[in-house]
Amino acid sequence: MPAWPSVGRVLLVAGVAGSCWPRWGAAQRTQGEALRLAFPPPVAVERRTAFLSEADLAKAKALAGDEAEVTSRVVTYYVGVKDGRPVGAAYFDRHRVRTLDEVVMIVVVPGDRIERVELVEFREPPEYRAPAGWLEQFGGRKLDRDLSLRGSVAAITGATLTSRAVVRSLRRVLALHQVIAPFGQSPPR
Repeated sequence: MPAWPSVGRVLLVAGVAGSCWPRWGAAQRTQGEALRLAFPPPVAVERRTAFLSEADLAKAKALAGDEAEVTSRVVTYYVGVKDGRPVGAAYFDRHRVRTLDEVVMIVVVPGDRIERVELVEFREPPEYRAPAGWLEQFGGRKLDRDLSLRGSVAAITGATLTSRAVVRSLRRVLALHQVIAPFGQSPPR
């Protein structure tokens, strides 16, 4: 009759076997790390929450378009402030890609243009992850008809669902940003 392995060996084997599995759920960066990338010191970061009326929600839905679902009436965002003036607003958008979620941080600067898009968390297999170079194409973009895979956005070969999910997220965030008007400009009519 074979002897049972000691508990130490079982844990060691389980630990080694566990390290062979893909770490799809691993976060790329924390929210704090992402905010420091968006607003490096000496920029101060203020957490804010917007409570949208039904009319605000309807306006955001119309601005975002049919494919970019806007459902939440409560929006948390972060404003970077330097010398008493806002320099940008960061939004964290969690959405489904294929069967699992991703979180992107979208930084919008005065003029309602995207400053940067950062992948914060990606739970799908790594081969479907949006490369940083692909995300860079959104710098300087605003909410318009061309912000679409049918417009001027290049898709990711082999990761169409990721491309769609990110573009929907950008449209949703830019629409909410225009309705919230965190820099004090008047919302679009």
